[in-house]
Amino acid sequence: MSNVIEVAGLTKRFGSLTAVNDVSFSVERGEIFGLLGKNGAGKTTTVEILEGYQSPDEGRVSVLGVDPKKGGGAWKDRIGLVLQDSDFDPSHTVTETVKLFAGFFSHPKSVAETLDLVGLTDKADVRIGRLSGGQRRRVDVALGIVGSPELLFLDEPTTGFDPSARREFWTMLEGLRSAGTSILLTTHYMEEAQHLCDRIAILAAGRIVAEGTSTSLIALAGTTTVRFNVVDGLDVASLSNGAGIDFHVAGDVVSAALVNAQSELLRLLQFVEGVGIELDGLEVVRPTLDDVFLDVTGERT
Repeated sequence: MSNVIEVAGLTKRFGSLTAVNDVSFSVERGEIFGLLGKNGAGKTTTVEILEGYQSPDEGRVSVLGVDPKKGGGAWKDRIGLVLQDSDFDPSHTVTETVKLFAGFFSHPKSVAETLDLVGLTDKADVRIGRLSGGQRRRVDVALGIVGSPELLFLDEPTTGFDPSARREFWTMLEGLRSAGTSILLTTHYMEEAQHLCDRIAILAAGRIVAEGTSTSLIALAGTTTVRFNVVDGLDVASLSNGAGIDFHVAGDVVSAALVNAQSELLRLLQFVEGVGIELDGLEVVRPTLDDVFLDVTGERT
């Protein structure tokens, strides 16, 4: 599988500030690659270099086999951009705006198909100035995909979407990926990254501090937690000895960190079943991508 993006040793400075510091990664054709990081981590600068808006001070960058700063019209025809902020003529309708942008590409989708993909069919004849913030964001996305891009850059695309609209948008992106579109996504929504991204890189202070699939990254967070409620007659010490798990009591909750979750849970359940103990409110809590993000970016308090 060929790479649509290759970045090696990318460094970008603004005066005394090193915004991007020796960053390397690749994006495979047909995958959704997530670039995560808190504000100021360097992800926007990295994406702007990939889009050709900034020049690196050091390193090598290739997007669809081309140096973005040398990308001409034929190269731009192959990519789609959804920026954080856009400004359109509020007097134009949604259809007029999308039709205008479709004219910039050699093989655009139809306006009707594009509006259907982003859920704006019923707003086709509404003027941009009368749309809500979330609806305007959908217009941004429509303009990013109308050119049928091979590679789509999505910078915080679902900002302003309600949960239902966000999940509809995820389905749309999965459809684009299935059709062969490669996607580089930045987002502040960890659930979104975990659901969509085939691979993820996390930036902190201009460096990649973790990279991999969501599953492999979550494994970095370590232990799974099992917990249940304290009830009358429950002997926690005997339970710890019998199940071979070091349980702790905090208030009305008994909990333990499991290193080998599957085998330890099986041992616990077999023991309590054998002695007739019912664990009230039993809950197994796995680490999430949020936990990983907080750990590797130093945000965990």
